[in-house]
Amino acid sequence: MSKFLFTSESVTQGHPDKLCDQISDGILDAMIAQDKYSRVACETLCTTGQIVIAGEITTTANVDITEVARKVICEVGYDSSEMSFDGHDCGILVTVHKQSPDIAMGVDKSFEMKAGEEETANTNGAGDQGMMFGFACDETPELMPLPISLAHKMAKRLTEVRENGTLTYLRPDGKTQVTIEYDGDKPVRVDTIVVSTQHKDTVSLEQIRKDMCEYVITPIVPVELVDQKTKIYVNPTGRFVMGGPGGDTGLTGRKIIVDTYGGYSRHGGGAFSGKDPTKVDRSAAYAARYVAKNVVAAGLAKKCEVQLAYAIGVAKPVSVMVDTFGTGVIADDVLAQIVKETFDLRPNAIIETLELRNPIYRKLAAYGHMGREDLGVKWEQTDKVEALKKAAGI
Repeated sequence: MSKFLFTSESVTQGHPDKLCDQISDGILDAMIAQDKYSRVACETLCTTGQIVIAGEITTTANVDITEVARKVICEVGYDSSEMSFDGHDCGILVTVHKQSPDIAMGVDKSFEMKAGEEETANTNGAGDQGMMFGFACDETPELMPLPISLAHKMAKRLTEVRENGTLTYLRPDGKTQVTIEYDGDKPVRVDTIVVSTQHKDTVSLEQIRKDMCEYVITPIVPVELVDQKTKIYVNPTGRFVMGGPGGDTGLTGRKIIVDTYGGYSRHGGGAFSGKDPTKVDRSAAYAARYVAKNVVAAGLAKKCEVQLAYAIGVAKPVSVMVDTFGTGVIADDVLAQIVKETFDLRPNAIIETLELRNPIYRKLAAYGHMGREDLGVKWEQTDKVEALKKAAGI
């Protein structure tokens, strides 16, 4: 078995792209809280002193989009000019219109229903064509790849020590990165750790590096995976005072690899944030993770990737693929058939099973949408384990 290095990154909630994701999902949550059937496709752009919100929204909800955006920005930590961006007085431009009727007609009534093939409640068609991937492996308790798991936990820890006052010089923007050495399929050591954090200009780089090791890296990274060859880089440019939208432009949907598996698994290309659950870019990606996690939890594979594909306006997926990378206890094509019989993967069924018509999305918009057992989301449950075992004859 060959040795290789694999790297994944995460970012804090104050990263410009992640700020935009949270604004878009904050608006979605506000809409769904009043009208659970809201159709939302909301994009956010941020730059120095300015937020632009655009998209298509059809809803009966009465939401002050500007006020939602300001609330999110301030809660993330950009609440004064000292932070390089201030949610209280930044400019906000909102330009939204209703969902295209051409799209709506396919979502409201599926191709199958129009053809007289389907008369059940799960008759909504997919909101777009496309393919979505889900993944799980047995490297961590939450069945996520180890590099992205550690990167997320360090990014979250970076925010925690800022918000709880442990390190008062920290600012909201930050990034983490972890490189793991694998021996075959087994992670054996941490090769490199990178932490970059926005900070007040009065603190020394020496102090930042000392504190990052003590308060962020050591509490998260397993000591048995660290050795004398492990490299640690903290603010390697030497200075990170200007951050957030004041230092870099942000945009909804630019951190899709951070949102999923850190590059360890394939990605269909569709972003999640700002999209209501009729958009299969979001809901089917959650469903694919749900399937893959249950397959691994059932002991049917050590590693599992699931691809789902849809045609706009059609309810049933046009394809379901399962790849266990040679770790499956039964053939992948047999497992794919079991998956199709065990999981209802039509959009409406996914929405109902995973309880997606609830305001759950803003919390997902930072630190990953997958592996989030801390949020109690339904796609992280392993309630199909026994059904899969029985179908597989195990």
